[in-house]
Amino acid sequence: LYLPDTYLPTDNSVEIAAQTPTRAECGLPEDAFVFCSFNHDYKISPEVFDSWMRVLAQVPNSVLWLMSRNEIAQGNLRKEAQARGIDASRLVFAKRVPRVEDHLARYRQADLFLDTHPYNAHTTCADALMAGLPVLTRMGHSFPSRVAGSVLHAVGMPELVTHDVAGYEALAVALATDRPRLQRLREQLARNKATHALFDTEQFCRNLEAIYIAVWRQQQLAPATDALSSSSQ
Repeated sequence: LYLPDTYLPTDNSVEIAAQTPTRAECGLPEDAFVFCSFNHDYKISPEVFDSWMRVLAQVPNSVLWLMSRNEIAQGNLRKEAQARGIDASRLVFAKRVPRVEDHLARYRQADLFLDTHPYNAHTTCADALMAGLPVLTRMGHSFPSRVAGSVLHAVGMPELVTHDVAGYEALAVALATDRPRLQRLREQLARNKATHALFDTEQFCRNLEAIYIAVWRQQQLAPATDALSSSSQ
């Protein structure tokens, strides 16, 4: 069963906390460019991590803000960063917070979300966009590698969808070194949230209901069609 726009439902009744934690409270440097990826750490493949480290190397005053509750994983990632010539302190790990409203609010302290590949962000991508944070993804050919691209198309931001490693890294560096361009994308996202399909929960429900009704009607007609076919033989 195929839905128009995107398969991923979103809840537009969620309210983001009004209070934004400071960068200091998040453990982030005040003047750095903050790349963010709050995907589960098991989605960080060696290829993706290599790519991120090359981006950090090209954007000197930048950090990578990650989500991991596992101290062993954090230690391994810091060690691998160091092995690639990146100071381990440039990896900052976010702590879990109990309320989703507060979790979404801290996205305001990030500058650009870097997606994982071949397993993209799903709900996490929608969360970042809901909070107004542009998401950069690399789209592949499998279902999990196409979700973030689908979500970005549904919110009218296809310019943030890349298709290979070189394009992904080049756009990450370009946006990090061109603040006016990135600001225009943030403003475009803010406008599109109110006008595009991704956060139109009511329309998503109507689309889903229409598919269910169509399937039910097809099922109801099937016995009559089968009987007519049998009687004509």
